[in-house]
Amino acid sequence: MIPFIGKAALVALCMTSVSAYASHWSYEGEGSPEHWGELDDAYKTCQSGMNQSPVNIDSTVKAHLSPLKTRYIDGPVTLTNNGHTIQAVEKADTQDTITLDKQSWTLQQFHFHSPSENTVHGKKYAMEMHLVHKNAEGELVVVAVMFNEGAANTELNQLWSIMPGLAEQSATLQTHLDLNKLLPKNKTYWRFSGSLTTPPCSEGVTWIVMQHPMTLSAEQLEKFKHTMHHDNNRPIQLLHGRVVVE
Repeated sequence: MIPFIGKAALVALCMTSVSAYASHWSYEGEGSPEHWGELDDAYKTCQSGMNQSPVNIDSTVKAHLSPLKTRYIDGPVTLTNNGHTIQAVEKADTQDTITLDKQSWTLQQFHFHSPSENTVHGKKYAMEMHLVHKNAEGELVVVAVMFNEGAANTELNQLWSIMPGLAEQSATLQTHLDLNKLLPKNKTYWRFSGSLTTPPCSEGVTWIVMQHPMTLSAEQLEKFKHTMHHDNNRPIQLLHGRVVVE
Protein backbone atom coordinates (compact mmCIF):
# COMPACT_ATOMS: atom_id res chain seq x y z
CA MET A 1 0.00 0.00 0.00
CA ILE A 2 1.09 3.58 -0.64
CA PRO A 3 1.53 5.66 2.53
CA PHE A 4 -1.04 8.45 2.77
CA ILE A 5 -0.06 11.87 1.44
CA GLY A 6 -2.53 14.72 1.15
CA LYS A 7 -4.37 14.64 -2.13
CA ALA A 8 -3.89 18.31 -2.88
CA ALA A 9 -0.15 18.07 -2.32
CA LEU A 10 0.26 15.06 -4.56
CA VAL A 11 -1.88 16.50 -7.31
CA ALA A 12 0.19 19.66 -7.22
CA LEU A 13 3.44 17.70 -7.34
CA CYS A 14 2.25 15.61 -10.22
CA MET A 15 0.95 18.48 -12.29
CA THR A 16 3.87 20.84 -11.73
CA SER A 17 6.43 18.05 -11.89
CA VAL A 18 10.03 19.22 -11.80
CA SER A 19 9.60 22.56 -13.57
CA ALA A 20 8.15 24.43 -10.59
CA TYR A 21 11.47 24.16 -8.81
CA ALA A 22 13.65 24.97 -11.81
CA SER A 23 15.29 28.02 -10.24
CA HIS A 24 16.32 26.29 -7.02
CA TRP A 25 18.09 23.08 -7.90
CA SER A 26 20.18 21.41 -10.56
CA TYR A 27 22.31 18.36 -11.25
CA GLU A 28 25.61 20.21 -11.06
CA GLY A 29 27.49 22.60 -8.78
CA GLU A 30 25.99 24.20 -5.68
CA GLY A 31 22.50 23.01 -6.56
CA SER A 32 23.51 19.38 -7.19
CA PRO A 33 21.68 16.39 -5.63
CA GLU A 34 23.85 16.15 -2.52
CA HIS A 35 22.77 19.71 -1.64
CA TRP A 36 19.05 19.48 -2.49
CA GLY A 37 18.02 19.03 1.13
CA GLU A 38 19.83 22.24 2.10
CA LEU A 39 18.40 24.49 -0.63
CA ASP A 40 14.88 24.90 0.72
CA ASP A 41 12.86 23.71 3.71
CA ALA A 42 10.46 22.12 1.23
CA TYR A 43 13.30 19.86 0.02
CA LYS A 44 14.31 18.44 3.40
CA THR A 45 12.94 15.01 2.52
CA CYS A 46 15.63 14.77 -0.17
CA GLN A 47 18.13 14.49 2.69
CA SER A 48 16.13 12.96 5.55
CA GLY A 49 13.78 10.61 3.70
CA MET A 50 14.14 6.87 4.28
CA ASN A 51 12.24 5.74 1.16
CA GLN A 52 14.02 7.68 -1.54
CA SER A 53 14.41 6.93 -5.24
CA PRO A 54 16.20 5.87 -7.39
CA VAL A 55 17.52 2.53 -6.12
CA ASN A 56 19.80 -0.26 -7.26
CA ILE A 57 17.68 -3.35 -7.93
CA ASP A 58 19.80 -6.28 -6.81
CA SER A 59 18.24 -8.80 -4.42
CA THR A 60 14.51 -9.24 -4.93
CA VAL A 61 11.65 -11.18 -3.36
CA LYS A 62 9.35 -13.32 -5.49
CA ALA A 63 5.69 -12.39 -5.15
CA HIS A 64 2.45 -12.96 -7.00
CA LEU A 65 2.24 -9.52 -8.56
CA SER A 66 -0.87 -8.64 -10.51
CA PRO A 67 -0.22 -8.01 -14.22
CA LEU A 68 0.29 -4.40 -15.27
CA LYS A 69 -2.44 -3.48 -17.73
CA THR A 70 -1.81 -0.44 -19.93
CA ARG A 71 -4.43 1.41 -21.93
CA TYR A 72 -2.62 4.10 -23.86
CA ILE A 73 -4.88 5.60 -26.52
CA ASP A 74 -4.40 9.36 -26.74
CA GLY A 75 -0.68 10.09 -26.43
CA PRO A 76 0.83 13.40 -25.30
CA VAL A 77 -0.06 16.83 -26.68
CA THR A 78 2.95 18.99 -25.77
CA LEU A 79 6.69 18.51 -25.30
CA THR A 80 8.60 20.80 -22.94
CA ASN A 81 12.26 21.39 -22.18
CA ASN A 82 12.14 22.54 -18.54
CA GLY A 83 15.92 22.69 -18.13
CA HIS A 84 16.02 19.43 -16.17
CA THR A 85 14.44 17.01 -18.63
CA ILE A 86 12.35 16.66 -21.76
CA GLN A 87 8.76 16.16 -20.63
CA ALA A 88 5.70 15.12 -22.64
CA VAL A 89 2.37 16.24 -21.14
CA GLU A 90 -1.06 14.64 -21.59
CA LYS A 91 -4.27 16.54 -22.22
CA ALA A 92 -6.45 17.18 -19.16
CA ASP A 93 -9.11 14.64 -20.15
CA THR A 94 -6.75 11.95 -21.42
CA GLN A 95 -7.91 8.35 -21.58
CA ASP A 96 -4.35 7.04 -21.15
CA THR A 97 -4.43 4.83 -18.06
CA ILE A 98 -2.95 1.79 -16.38
CA THR A 99 -4.66 -0.72 -14.11
CA LEU A 100 -2.76 -1.73 -10.99
CA ASP A 101 -4.02 -3.03 -7.63
CA LYS A 102 -7.53 -3.16 -9.15
CA GLN A 103 -7.42 0.61 -9.57
CA SER A 104 -7.21 2.92 -12.55
CA TRP A 105 -4.32 5.38 -12.70
CA THR A 106 -4.32 8.20 -15.25
CA LEU A 107 -1.14 9.20 -17.07
CA GLN A 108 -0.17 12.81 -16.32
CA GLN A 109 3.17 13.15 -18.09
CA PHE A 110 6.33 11.26 -18.97
CA HIS A 111 9.94 12.38 -19.12
CA PHE A 112 13.48 11.09 -19.59
CA HIS A 113 16.76 10.71 -17.69
CA SER A 114 20.20 9.88 -19.07
CA PRO A 115 21.90 7.83 -17.86
CA SER A 116 19.23 5.82 -16.05
CA GLU A 117 18.40 6.72 -12.46
CA ASN A 118 17.48 3.25 -11.22
CA THR A 119 20.11 0.59 -11.81
CA VAL A 120 19.94 -3.21 -12.04
CA HIS A 121 22.76 -5.16 -10.36
CA GLY A 122 24.72 -1.91 -10.52
CA LYS A 123 24.19 -1.43 -14.26
CA LYS A 124 23.22 2.00 -15.56
CA TYR A 125 21.18 2.01 -18.75
CA ALA A 126 21.65 4.62 -21.49
CA MET A 127 18.29 6.24 -20.73
CA GLU A 128 15.23 5.80 -18.51
CA MET A 129 11.68 6.97 -19.18
CA HIS A 130 9.33 7.77 -16.28
CA LEU A 131 5.56 7.65 -16.91
CA VAL A 132 3.81 9.40 -14.00
CA HIS A 133 0.27 8.25 -13.16
CA LYS A 134 -2.26 9.45 -10.57
CA ASN A 135 -5.35 7.76 -9.11
CA ALA A 136 -8.56 9.34 -7.82
CA GLU A 137 -7.00 9.84 -4.36
CA GLY A 138 -4.03 11.70 -5.79
CA GLU A 139 -1.54 8.89 -5.15
CA LEU A 140 1.23 8.32 -7.68
CA VAL A 141 2.59 5.37 -9.64
CA VAL A 142 5.69 5.82 -11.79
CA VAL A 143 6.29 3.26 -14.54
CA ALA A 144 9.98 3.22 -15.50
CA VAL A 145 11.26 1.90 -18.83
CA MET A 146 14.96 1.36 -19.47
CA PHE A 147 16.66 1.94 -22.83
CA ASN A 148 19.87 0.34 -24.08
CA GLU A 149 21.81 1.83 -26.97
CA GLY A 150 20.93 -0.13 -30.11
CA ALA A 151 18.25 0.12 -32.78
CA ALA A 152 16.48 3.46 -33.20
CA ASN A 153 13.01 3.88 -31.70
CA THR A 154 10.55 5.27 -34.25
CA GLU A 155 8.23 6.81 -31.65
CA LEU A 156 11.14 8.61 -30.01
CA ASN A 157 11.88 10.12 -33.42
CA GLN A 158 8.48 11.84 -33.32
CA LEU A 159 9.33 13.44 -29.98
CA TRP A 160 12.95 14.19 -30.80
CA SER A 161 12.00 15.86 -34.11
CA ILE A 162 10.27 18.66 -32.18
CA MET A 163 12.48 18.59 -29.06
CA PRO A 164 12.87 22.19 -27.83
CA GLY A 165 16.54 23.12 -27.76
CA LEU A 166 16.32 25.70 -24.98
CA ALA A 167 15.00 25.55 -21.42
CA GLU A 168 11.41 26.71 -20.83
CA GLN A 169 10.48 26.13 -24.47
CA SER A 170 7.56 23.94 -25.52
CA ALA A 171 6.33 22.41 -28.76
CA THR A 172 3.00 20.92 -29.81
CA LEU A 173 2.79 17.40 -31.21
CA GLN A 174 1.11 17.52 -34.61
CA THR A 175 0.98 13.75 -35.13
CA HIS A 176 -0.28 10.95 -32.90
CA LEU A 177 2.36 9.25 -30.76
CA ASP A 178 1.76 5.57 -30.00
CA LEU A 179 2.92 5.28 -26.42
CA ASN A 180 2.62 1.52 -26.54
CA LYS A 181 5.68 1.43 -28.79
CA LEU A 182 7.76 3.01 -26.02
CA LEU A 183 7.04 0.08 -23.70
CA PRO A 184 8.22 -3.53 -23.95
CA LYS A 185 5.67 -6.13 -25.02
CA ASN A 186 6.64 -8.25 -22.00
CA LYS A 187 5.51 -6.14 -19.05
CA THR A 188 7.16 -8.16 -16.28
CA TYR A 189 8.24 -5.69 -13.60
CA TRP A 190 9.97 -4.99 -10.30
CA ARG A 191 8.03 -3.04 -7.67
CA PHE A 192 9.07 -0.99 -4.65
CA SER A 193 7.98 2.02 -2.59
CA GLY A 194 9.96 5.18 -3.23
CA SER A 195 9.85 8.89 -3.93
CA LEU A 196 10.00 11.54 -6.60
CA THR A 197 13.59 11.66 -7.91
CA THR A 198 13.60 15.47 -8.04
CA PRO A 199 12.90 18.07 -5.35
CA PRO A 200 10.89 18.02 -3.17
CA CYS A 201 11.60 14.23 -3.23
CA SER A 202 8.15 13.45 -1.76
CA GLU A 203 7.72 9.84 -0.68
CA GLY A 204 4.76 7.48 -0.97
CA VAL A 205 5.30 6.83 -4.68
CA THR A 206 4.85 3.31 -6.05
CA TRP A 207 7.57 2.39 -8.54
CA ILE A 208 7.04 -0.12 -11.33
CA VAL A 209 10.30 -0.80 -13.21
CA MET A 210 10.00 -2.78 -16.42
CA GLN A 211 12.40 -5.75 -16.49
CA HIS A 212 12.77 -5.77 -20.27
CA PRO A 213 14.57 -2.75 -21.78
CA MET A 214 13.85 -0.98 -25.04
CA THR A 215 16.48 0.49 -27.38
CA LEU A 216 17.36 3.87 -28.83
CA SER A 217 20.06 4.71 -31.34
CA ALA A 218 23.38 6.38 -30.58
CA GLU A 219 22.12 9.41 -32.52
CA GLN A 220 18.91 9.62 -30.49
CA LEU A 221 20.87 9.37 -27.25
CA GLU A 222 23.35 12.02 -28.36
CA LYS A 223 20.58 14.47 -29.31
CA PHE A 224 19.05 14.18 -25.84
CA LYS A 225 22.40 14.59 -24.11
CA HIS A 226 23.34 17.55 -26.30
CA THR A 227 20.02 19.25 -25.52
CA MET A 228 20.35 18.69 -21.75
CA HIS A 229 24.07 19.66 -21.69
CA HIS A 230 24.60 17.44 -18.61
CA ASP A 231 23.60 14.11 -17.09
CA ASN A 232 20.20 14.39 -15.42
CA ASN A 233 20.15 11.38 -13.11
CA ARG A 234 19.92 11.51 -9.32
CA PRO A 235 22.42 9.17 -7.59
CA ILE A 236 21.26 5.85 -6.15
CA GLN A 237 19.61 6.07 -2.70
CA LEU A 238 19.85 3.56 0.16
CA LEU A 239 17.02 1.04 0.51
CA HIS A 240 16.88 1.33 4.35
CA GLY A 241 15.31 -2.11 4.62
CA ARG A 242 12.89 -1.76 1.73
CA VAL A 243 12.12 -4.85 -0.33
CA VAL A 244 11.98 -5.00 -4.12
CA VAL A 245 9.42 -7.54 -5.27
CA GLU A 246 8.92 -9.21 -8.64
